[in-house]
Amino acid sequence: MANDLLSSMHISAAGMTAQRTRMDIVSENIANAESTRTENGGGPYKRRQVVFQAVTPQQTFSHVFNSAFQPDKHQSVKAAYIAEDNKPFREVYDPSHPDADSNGIVKMPNVNPVQEMVDMNGAARSFEANVTTMEASKRMFLKSLELLR
Repeated sequence: MANDLLSSMHISAAGMTAQRTRMDIVSENIANAESTRTENGGGPYKRRQVVFQAVTPQQTFSHVFNSAFQPDKHQSVKAAYIAEDNKPFREVYDPSHPDADSNGIVKMPNVNPVQEMVDMNGAARSFEANVTTMEASKRMFLKSLELLR
């Protein structure tokens, strides 16, 4: 039972780490929503997204050995990589902008601030759910120790 409680805490911690990465990327997207030039001069900023991957948590030798007889279905999550969104850039007519083309069109980032705020809210709620799960696991673990006294 203690191993299951510790596993749930590790899974919650991995979830919090993944959601933190997601919040960082969403924050970066919001900060660059009006950036018409990137650091390397490659045009407007491209929206980025975190891609998650299910992973089996790292286990001890004895856990792997025992799971050969009793399969373990615990999985965790990690931020596998950051992908660029290939949606087209927004085009805005502003002939006075320094990045305007000969027709006065400026290519703006493919970032929708409303969508980013929805993503940020989802990431924050997922983070909170993982915190709640970790706290519940901690309370159960402490209660188990108390019962063993």
